[in-house]
Amino acid sequence: MQIYSYSVYFCIFANKSIFQFTLYLSMKKINFLHRLQERWQLKDLKQVIIVLIVFALTGTTAVFIKKPIFAFLGITNDMAWWVRALVWCITILPIYNVLLLIYGFIFGQFTFFWNFEKKFFRRLLGIKSK
Repeated sequence: MQIYSYSVYFCIFANKSIFQFTLYLSMKKINFLHRLQERWQLKDLKQVIIVLIVFALTGTTAVFIKKPIFAFLGITNDMAWWVRALVWCITILPIYNVLLLIYGFIFGQFTFFWNFEKKFFRRLLGIKSK
């Protein structure tokens, strides 16, 4: 009887700890989303989720597009890494930026991504913002 009661207490404690840990992780995720909302100056968490989805779709699409483009250009894994990196910067990076605007438009966040792209290119080119 005594052993059974200890195991019941342990199960209750373990379940309570798992619940508290899950709750803690949930709160951390919500805080992370709130920080993104403030940083990106978005209206609500729904908009933050949509922006994250757009970034995920754009990245996934860029990964899928890379292989056929590299095959078309004759770029193989046998080539030097810096050649592949250079070709990637010249081809895939601009395509990624266009895809970001396209997905942003589809999800109703074109203005956000247009401003994001302008900021990105200002930083890339070393232009001071107004």
